[in-house]
Amino acid sequence: QDRLVESGGGSYRTGESLRLSCVVSSGDIITNSVCMGWFRRIPGKEHVAVAGIHRDGTIGYTESVAGRFTISRDNAVNTLYLQMNNLKPEDTGTYYCAAGRQWWRTSCTQLEVWGQGTLVTVSS
Repeated sequence: QDRLVESGGGSYRTGESLRLSCVVSSGDIITNSVCMGWFRRIPGKEHVAVAGIHRDGTIGYTESVAGRFTISRDNAVNTLYLQMNNLKPEDTGTYYCAAGRQWWRTSCTQLEVWGQGTLVTVSS
């Protein structure tokens, strides 16, 4: 059973918006994780941290999305979100949510649990 399930990807045009969701199916992920985050991967490259949120509410973003993306969580429904506004072609990639054990500067690290990913394609 998948423990993190992302949804909300698709094909969009420059300037449009979308919201990604990540449902956490297991409560122990929330209990045991220090942080969660969204990561983007493009073919042939390592994943890149996009946004993260610490269990205490501290939030961090990579510079390229600051001011356009917003990470949030709804503990009542065990869901992590990524609101993506003013999309750009360079936002294209597969987006994964993950849970980790360490917060480093503005990112969630020591990632232990990953979702299956959702593809976002942005065209000009």
